[in-house]
Amino acid sequence: MVAGTAFVLFYLVLGKVLSKKKIQTKQPKLKDYFREIGYSVITISLFALVPIVFLRNENIRVHTTFYMDIEEYGQVWFWLAFPVMFVMHDTYFYWTHRLMHHPKLYPYFHKVHHLSVNPSPWAAYAFHPLEAVVEIGIFVVFLFTIPIHKLHFFIFFLLSIIYNVYGHLGWELYPKGFAKSVVGKWVNTSVCHNQHHRFAQGNYGLYFLFWDRLMGTLRPDYETNFDEVKSK
Repeated sequence: MVAGTAFVLFYLVLGKVLSKKKIQTKQPKLKDYFREIGYSVITISLFALVPIVFLRNENIRVHTTFYMDIEEYGQVWFWLAFPVMFVMHDTYFYWTHRLMHHPKLYPYFHKVHHLSVNPSPWAAYAFHPLEAVVEIGIFVVFLFTIPIHKLHFFIFFLLSIIYNVYGHLGWELYPKGFAKSVVGKWVNTSVCHNQHHRFAQGNYGLYFLFWDRLMGTLRPDYETNFDEVKSK
């Protein structure tokens, strides 16, 4: 639903009007859309199995940190959990992402996602089943590390897919100069992730650029490319 809404708005309704402002000017081919949607359906199906296995099975759920009553841990933790979850997920994603770029793992795990050299919103969840298992691993990490309410999962994964779709959108929504700003230099952008798809290396973060900057994996031409895109 999120990817479809973005696709209809940017590729069908506003596509011609905004075509010259697209990060990569050319449009993906029809076969790319079908491939991305097909793998996304498989990914969503695998994602749906995790709560069934870990939460519907009482013998497993009792060993998790899952809880139903917000007051059990209070309102402060309920809201504080979200930034904690985003930092945890970004860290998990960065390191598993880099690992899947290892030459011995890449063909089996991550190559399918990189078939989208010029990604569309449908590419957000277009993973090989093996990568999908790795990606949903963060769900399991949450369940065995921090107190997690059912609303945490719903709100977090909704916000996560919205940002993921933005990352694969094909257009940059942040303003010119954002990549060099005090806040923006730490935030992942659509241009940043588009570069990762285009060149298949560097820019491994999901929401933030902390790890990319710390580990020296941010592409040196990123900020320049960001302003070039916003100057179109």
